[in-house]
Amino acid sequence: MNFQQAYSFISQKLKTELPSYITYHTWEHTENVIHSAVDLAKTENISGDDLVLLKTAALFHDTGFLHHHQEHEEESCKIARRYLPEFDYTEMQIEHICRLIMATRLPQLSEDHLASALCDADLYYLGTDNYTEFAERLFQESKKTKSIANEKEWLIRQIEFLSAHTYFTRSAQNKLNAQKLATLAALQAKLQHTQEHRESPLQRVQDAVIALFGVAVSATALKLFLVPNHFFDGGVTGISLLVHELYNYNLGVVILFFNLPLIVLSYFIVGQKFAIRTLLCVILLGICLLLIPNYPVTADKLLISIFGGAFLGIGIGLIMRVGAALDGIEVLALYALKRTSFTITEIILAFNILIFTIAAFNFGIETALYSILTYFTATRCINYVVEGLQAYTGVTIVSAKSEVIKFQLVNKLGRGITVYKGERGFLPGKYDISNDCDIIFTIITRLEYRKLKNLVYDIDPQAFIFTNEIKEASGGIIKRRGH
Repeated sequence: MNFQQAYSFISQKLKTELPSYITYHTWEHTENVIHSAVDLAKTENISGDDLVLLKTAALFHDTGFLHHHQEHEEESCKIARRYLPEFDYTEMQIEHICRLIMATRLPQLSEDHLASALCDADLYYLGTDNYTEFAERLFQESKKTKSIANEKEWLIRQIEFLSAHTYFTRSAQNKLNAQKLATLAALQAKLQHTQEHRESPLQRVQDAVIALFGVAVSATALKLFLVPNHFFDGGVTGISLLVHELYNYNLGVVILFFNLPLIVLSYFIVGQKFAIRTLLCVILLGICLLLIPNYPVTADKLLISIFGGAFLGIGIGLIMRVGAALDGIEVLALYALKRTSFTITEIILAFNILIFTIAAFNFGIETALYSILTYFTATRCINYVVEGLQAYTGVTIVSAKSEVIKFQLVNKLGRGITVYKGERGFLPGKYDISNDCDIIFTIITRLEYRKLKNLVYDIDPQAFIFTNEIKEASGGIIKRRGH
């Protein structure tokens, strides 16, 4: 195998014959892939003829762009089969090289150690400081080939791709994963920033109307159900109601007083927009509490618990939908989360246990128990209003046709995926029979489940699918609520 002669021949062709619209898949990219492949080979113990095959595959893997940008891997193989015999490569070696080239086709498919190294070398830039430079070149090339429409679509696709991508070799994982994750986080922040700053005036008006209605409903729940009957809620609202009952302070002022430090904290933890909107909603709530008189609509404790909690939950949920809050307890929990090993749910639960315990000692166990029912009702209503039909479901898929399923999930269903390496088989009576497989995990909405299930079973009727409810989800490319 005369790699140096092949190198000189292909480098000259890529330097002089590529179409002008090719700005990413240039000779510089091919050269970088070769260098990255050699770098990975050192730590992956690839040497001798295997190293030459790897470098040759890297050299030829994008030569198809000399002819066309579509199905370029197949074109690259045709070029390899045409020219490599002139450089003393056997037919078996050429076919191996072509298999390596085809492994780089998205979604990448690693059949052996050399394919893993080549795939990782081809996308080496994803985990380097040069990502922005090369991604911009690929964006410009994609625009010229009409495969991308605008910058926002490109940004979303990059987030999806980085979320789904996995390096195959241990060396690439150890060296590149940290920077790749940092790049993904930066792209997600950029997308959120773009979406926030492109909010239309009509959307702002709609958010304001929803927030006003949410504040009014919450104030009504407090003044017509909870306060006249000495009932309590959880969180900062519950603390405020306790202080109001114990010391007869103005409820609106107490709620503002307890929320204000948390609003300041949210400015740094969540963001300026969330903090400002929350402050305005809390001030409006205080005004509504001053204007609405105490008027108990019922004395039935069960009705107070259920409907008082429901109205309060609906009001708070509506405010959360527009990217604000009436209760800063989750901000406090988020702050504590960063400094302890407890989850947000555990932290909020601890606060609420304290509130209801104090209520039990001061107002009786019955009142405390009905208040817990109020809190439970409010929580369920908040979840429904905020998530509604868009509540998220985690789906795990085990299939012998995982590569096709991964491609369809990302490119047809538009979801990010996580892939775990595992084994399938181990059936009763066939315990010794097993095969390596990719275990696919993704997060979807409830409405998307049937579509996903049909998509998977069309590919593999024997696929194993199970779901679980997602309690807390953030980041990635799941649909975001504004805040």
